[in-house]
Amino acid sequence: MASIDALDLKKFVTNAVYGVFDTMLSMSVSTSDKEFPLNGEGRHIVGSVGFAGKVMGSVCVHLNEGFARLITAAMLGMETDEIEGDEEVYDVVGELSNMIGGDLKSRFSDADLPCNLSIPSITSGSDFTLETKGWTRHESFVFQNQENLALVEVFVREEK
Repeated sequence: MASIDALDLKKFVTNAVYGVFDTMLSMSVSTSDKEFPLNGEGRHIVGSVGFAGKVMGSVCVHLNEGFARLITAAMLGMETDEIEGDEEVYDVVGELSNMIGGDLKSRFSDADLPCNLSIPSITSGSDFTLETKGWTRHESFVFQNQENLALVEVFVREEK
């Protein structure tokens, strides 16, 4: 069995994000060295799913509101001005985090670290932080589509 410390989370997350954006959104993204603005930069939306099993933890996808609306329009095949409300955006951000989390769950299982995935949860606002403690690994990755940034955070530990 592989250890959680030995897994290449960067490769796992990058492949998951590239695949979801390409397949589900017909959008390209690349990794970025830019810093994702977490507070004081307008409203942002976070979709997260949890892992439970031999791997415990979560994956959180942070988007600013504009990028979340662009992704929603792409997934639903509409223009951004056709989006009727926040619920559509929240549903799509939840599904985006679920697809990325599902890909990671599959990769963990392939490494003999099976786990289950929770349903997505959504947090939105303009000034909040998500705190998590007690994880063996916490990794953050920024992705870019044109001028838009997304932050994907992974928090994991191995259950014995």
